[in-house]
Amino acid sequence: MNNYYDAGSSNKTTVQDHDVIMRGRKLLDITGVKQVESFDNEEFLLETVMGFLSVRGQNLQMKNLDVDKGIVSIKGKVYDIVYLDEQHGEKAKGFFSKLFR
Repeated sequence: MNNYYDAGSSNKTTVQDHDVIMRGRKLLDITGVKQVESFDNEEFLLETVMGFLSVRGQNLQMKNLDVDKGIVSIKGKVYDIVYLDEQHGEKAKGFFSKLFR
């Protein structure tokens, strides 16, 4: 199993829930956010309880931020939502380094 989810575990953990809810590709509600690393109108980088999450799009704006509850709401046109894992980062880095040699 991975580091974040173990369905067979009977131990109660205090890990905060993490959900990503999208409405009509223009409104995102994300729970389990530890902190907002960076954001602009094209990309949000969030640290969640399940790893780093990148949200890319157009005219992105932070609609709501509740640091105590770990909730972020983003509005705008969403193009992609990607979890940034170390394994995938290395593959992407290798691909682009070969492409631009």
